[in-house]
Amino acid sequence: MTLPVDMSTTLANAWFPTPIFTASGCASSGKELSQFFALKDVGAIVTKSVMTKPRHGRPTPRMAETPSGMLNSIGLQGPGIDAFLANDLPWLLEQKARVVVSIAGETIEEYSTLARKIRSASGISALEVNISCPNVENRGLVFACDPDASRRVIDGVRKTIGGELPIIAKLSPDVTSLPEIAKGVVDAGADALALINTVLGMVINLETMKPHLGGKTGGLSGPAIKPIAVRAIYQVHAALPHVPILGMGGVSSGRDALELILAGASAISVGTASFGNPTALITIQNELRELLATRGFATMQQAVGYAHREETQ
Repeated sequence: MTLPVDMSTTLANAWFPTPIFTASGCASSGKELSQFFALKDVGAIVTKSVMTKPRHGRPTPRMAETPSGMLNSIGLQGPGIDAFLANDLPWLLEQKARVVVSIAGETIEEYSTLARKIRSASGISALEVNISCPNVENRGLVFACDPDASRRVIDGVRKTIGGELPIIAKLSPDVTSLPEIAKGVVDAGADALALINTVLGMVINLETMKPHLGGKTGGLSGPAIKPIAVRAIYQVHAALPHVPILGMGGVSSGRDALELILAGASAISVGTASFGNPTALITIQNELRELLATRGFATMQQAVGYAHREETQ
């Protein structure tokens, strides 16, 4: 008989009963998934990245299936921060969900403005600062691909938010040295890191012989990018072992989640898997608990970064 596993985890100073979260952009603000399971039964709901003003997003078509994954080019469609704080956040808190609010901006000043509005709200567990969306209209706006710009965004948010909420910086894998970018944002005030965002990709429609997506490029997600996520998390954890990581990228089973945890993730976001199976988060959570128990872990946190241990002994 296996003993029960303590599944709780922390990201900076924020505590969560389980390490399985939604992924930003894949569950909006949780209402769609709430018909399949109680939102309080997972670690946290990470909201779709919200901006200062409402956005219609990018032109259609916005999605394309690919081998072992999908491309999306939604373009940060959303209601804007004021509508989010007035409607979505209160609803999530009524469901007793733990909420990680994700924000995105086109300028450094916009991130600070968003942080100021978030600071005035209550009931939020952490703030995810999405500086890495790969499908904004201007690729020059992907702050996470520029070490200096990424630091300045996080510095501005930290100065605005103070120490009231943990800041999770969401980074892009589309860079030469991810540990360098990660160190820069941590030095600027990030308490934790979210790795990885989708990988920039494209599909050509053979009927039209033109790019299939209305926005031409999009973010590749799903099982195809899991090895990239494992590599990125492993490298960053090796460079910054004391910085918590919210891992994501192609997780569709408990085995996938455990692989990212062994690489160094303290929590796991599940995104694309929910499109095919709305109860994927619950299934993955249960599978992960069983896998940890059969491997002799009394707590989930004992498994974090376990793949590094022989190298450090």
